[in-house]
Amino acid sequence: MNTLSVRAPLRAAVRPQYLQLAVQTYSGIAATTFNPPCGVSKRTSAFSLTSKRPISSTRQNQITEYFPPPKTPNVKEVQTAWVHPVYTESQMQNIRIAHREASNWSDWAALGTVRIFRWGMDMATGYRHPKPGEELPAIFKMTEKKWLSRFIFLESVAGVPGMVGGMLRHLRSLRKMKRDNGWIETLLEEAFNERMHLLTFLKLAEPGWFMRLMVIGAQGVFFNGFFLSYLISPRICHRFVGYLEEEAVITYTRAIEELEAGKLPQWNDLDAPEIAIQYWQMPEGQRKMKDLLFFIRADEAKHREVNHTLANLKQTIDPNPYQTEYSDPNRNHPTKGIDNLKPEGWERKEIFMDEPRKVEV
Repeated sequence: MNTLSVRAPLRAAVRPQYLQLAVQTYSGIAATTFNPPCGVSKRTSAFSLTSKRPISSTRQNQITEYFPPPKTPNVKEVQTAWVHPVYTESQMQNIRIAHREASNWSDWAALGTVRIFRWGMDMATGYRHPKPGEELPAIFKMTEKKWLSRFIFLESVAGVPGMVGGMLRHLRSLRKMKRDNGWIETLLEEAFNERMHLLTFLKLAEPGWFMRLMVIGAQGVFFNGFFLSYLISPRICHRFVGYLEEEAVITYTRAIEELEAGKLPQWNDLDAPEIAIQYWQMPEGQRKMKDLLFFIRADEAKHREVNHTLANLKQTIDPNPYQTEYSDPNRNHPTKGIDNLKPEGWERKEIFMDEPRKVEV
């Protein structure tokens, strides 16, 4: 068989005739545009692979769809329990890089851990942010393929904290036979949202065997580490995720800036995958790759707000403000959408996110 099966990428990758294919990577994803073979759309085959870095990807012209829906003729569509809130264009445009200053030792522990993680991820994905006026060597210049490599690895890890926190709080509720005050659903919804980011990017590039091994290893280490950490101090864990999401906003902001500067030409007219259009309810005229990055960045900014807010609460007593119906609806309270107003009384009660200091990075 001369076609690499989607169902067995690892098995095919180890065969000698597929060795060259297996080691080709994301770093050259937009190197050339060619005429696709019969039956393959130009949009699917717009990414050719020329690099030899071990973070690999199957040739796009060899697959019709990475994870096609199951063949169930009697099923029209599977509904989700979490409908994504609708973002306006102005809300997404107003997202800014922000940082919450560490105020005590636990904040510094969370921030320091995130900085170590950021250094490791930069090393793994070949990323270096240039200083003002600095021209980076060609090896560090980001291409469409390198960005996708970074996004996929980032989102495969970002979906872990919400699931771990939601699971542990669910088990605690069962064990204590007490209510959870609305935390479980928000944490699980966050994990679901991060998984949708991953599934969306997987429609644009299929990871190869080395990337899969990296994800398995990272998930195994990160899941168990976060599991133990959440048992010890949920508050530090939420602060950690808040700082982690700050870095995610930086990542997507820089990708958007490079796209707008014309450094990612293959993304100028690239359509967002159908899975993204349905999930974010992307309106007509806002369904390109650039629009997709704006939607995902807005999600990360929301996770930044939510986790910094949850870190300010008493973990076993305070209700989750994002799942709470308040007696006075006229006051500003946090919602699942993008909140542009600072809630009243946050200084006194300290149950909402501290106003971040805006910094340009």
